[in-house]
Amino acid sequence: MRYLSEILNGIPATELQGADDMQISSIVFDSRKVVPGSLFVAVRGTLVDGHNYIEQAIKDGAVAIVCEDLPAHTIGEVAFMMVADSAVALGQIAANFYDHPSDKLKLVGVTGTNGKTTVATLLYQLFHDLGYKCGLLSTVENQINGKVIPATHTTPDQVVLNSLLNDMVNQGCDYCFMEVSSHAVAQHRIEGLQFSGGIFTNLTHDHLDYHKTFDNYLKAKKAFFDALPKSAFALTNIDDRNGNIMLQNTRAQRKTYALKSLADYKAKILENQFGGLLLDIDNEEVWFKMVGSFNAYNLLAVYGAARLLGQDKTKVLTSLSKLKGAEGRFDYIISPNKVIGIVDYAHTPDAVQNVLSTIHDIRKGTEKVITIIGCGGDRDKTKRPIMAKVACQWSDKVILTSDNPRSEVPEQIIRDMEAGVDAEGKKKTISITDRHEAIKTACHLASPGDIILLAGKGHEKYQEVKGVRSHFDDKEELIKAFVF
Repeated sequence: MRYLSEILNGIPATELQGADDMQISSIVFDSRKVVPGSLFVAVRGTLVDGHNYIEQAIKDGAVAIVCEDLPAHTIGEVAFMMVADSAVALGQIAANFYDHPSDKLKLVGVTGTNGKTTVATLLYQLFHDLGYKCGLLSTVENQINGKVIPATHTTPDQVVLNSLLNDMVNQGCDYCFMEVSSHAVAQHRIEGLQFSGGIFTNLTHDHLDYHKTFDNYLKAKKAFFDALPKSAFALTNIDDRNGNIMLQNTRAQRKTYALKSLADYKAKILENQFGGLLLDIDNEEVWFKMVGSFNAYNLLAVYGAARLLGQDKTKVLTSLSKLKGAEGRFDYIISPNKVIGIVDYAHTPDAVQNVLSTIHDIRKGTEKVITIIGCGGDRDKTKRPIMAKVACQWSDKVILTSDNPRSEVPEQIIRDMEAGVDAEGKKKTISITDRHEAIKTACHLASPGDIILLAGKGHEKYQEVKGVRSHFDDKEELIKAFVF
């Protein structure tokens, strides 16, 4: 419980009217979660406008309302505060309600198209191994000192985010490592947070269903760095053509990492095989359990961030060499007849190419590469033909199938993908709507030594069809099809 005056402290209001100071039991922006004593923030969402539910929120016990437009009739015993942007105010209100938990630990955000989950997870594992209490906020799961809390979004909403950070503070955490999605920045979900550092991985084609243009997508990522305080660090992948853009206008300490360019933190790939990576990092040769050049970038980003957070070089490299990264990221198993199966969350054209190029670099040349791939429904349609085209370019056989079709017709999504396959590609492509059958077919087609890439869903344990989520685990299905 906090007093309304404390919660609204520092928030610019265009108008304030109604009741005197009062105690507030909770902060909500979903009217269905209102309880007696709640402060209801009316946010204009992409699908629903919270202003339409102000009356219902008051009926259910809300005693204070924050909104952009005051209703025609206000109630004297209810406090009303009008603000320019409710989503921005919500972040500041949530931070005030939980007494600014991000100020009480070191919060590091990771943004980019690919690699966010791996970098955040590796940082969490690294600092835990170094003896610190820490938290993780990621696509796969949230964790507080080893306790797993299921994740529903890459970046939680303002209230959940501050609540989780508050739990971390109460449990003595020194650090929190979190993914920062472009949606979260655009929707002001990180408003009111104090970051100690920001990391940029890369920027490629994704989320244009939401951002509409690549430029808008880039600006959302850049806004995260623009808002970093002078006391923070901004660490960027300088090999990415958008890496330098992230550093423009930021007040934070600017640092870079790269495999190909001059940078503050530099690495070179000495060996790359299914068993792992041998890297030269800052003139130290270290063997890592992770695979591929994309993971070399991820490891280097983690190394650079750890050094910027004051950690010892030798201890960091020693600990990193033992870690395996996030679930569903280049997760591979070998069948009894020596077929290699790889499960990966790759769901953008660039991510698919990264994984397949890694396989290409490691393969000996005689094995077939069979790729099973789909695209999510109700998401960016423009990447569908590109995903199929990339898969065909780098594979000997491609099976187009369902991912999470959501509200769309699976066959139509597959037809959208087929549009990117040229005449030569069609000779090695088949379409099987049922993902279970697609996996079984790939295993049937594979010979000893062949490589099957199962792309798109990675760590997910469900498949969503027509709004219904049913259990589906890519790795589990692959193991069954291998018949151990």
